[in-house]
Amino acid sequence: MIPVTDLRAGKAFEVDGIPFIVIQYKHTKMGRGTASIKIKARNLENGSITEKTFISGAKVAPVETQLKKAQYLYQDGDDFCFMDPKTFNQFSLSSDLLDDQEKFLKEGEEFKILFWNDKALSLELPISMVFKIKDTSPGVKGNSAVNSFKKAVLDNGLSLNVPLFINIDDKVKVDTRTGQYMERVN
Repeated sequence: MIPVTDLRAGKAFEVDGIPFIVIQYKHTKMGRGTASIKIKARNLENGSITEKTFISGAKVAPVETQLKKAQYLYQDGDDFCFMDPKTFNQFSLSSDLLDDQEKFLKEGEEFKILFWNDKALSLELPISMVFKIKDTSPGVKGNSAVNSFKKAVLDNGLSLNVPLFINIDDKVKVDTRTGQYMERVN
């Protein structure tokens, strides 16, 4: 058992047989009373976010999770299929668990998957990924001096704003946390 005061962002724990991962931690002390710990946590089985409150002396069960690399294969309805490159075992994650991360999946790319008791729970994206520009208006010479943007569509279907000098077939780095353009890549 681990004390709730040790729960910080990214730490996994279990309550009533359900695994959670801490998103936000807040410790509050009220006058003469005992301190309370408020946690915003993601349910690792269904992806929902809940708030939990504990008294400072409470303890929760630790959860042993593993991060494993897996290769993205294909989409099958609402499920996204992955393969372990070492054992060639295939498994899937539902779109509910991906939490809108599926727009960054590229066939053949390797991603980190969080496992608990041999069950895939969530996907961990890299901070940035490279995509090819599929469609945008043409760039005009001399437009690079002005900090202006235009709409572009990437090869994965994602639409974002890019600088005016970006052309079709250019490769760009995209921040997966915000979905925004970072830089052009050669």
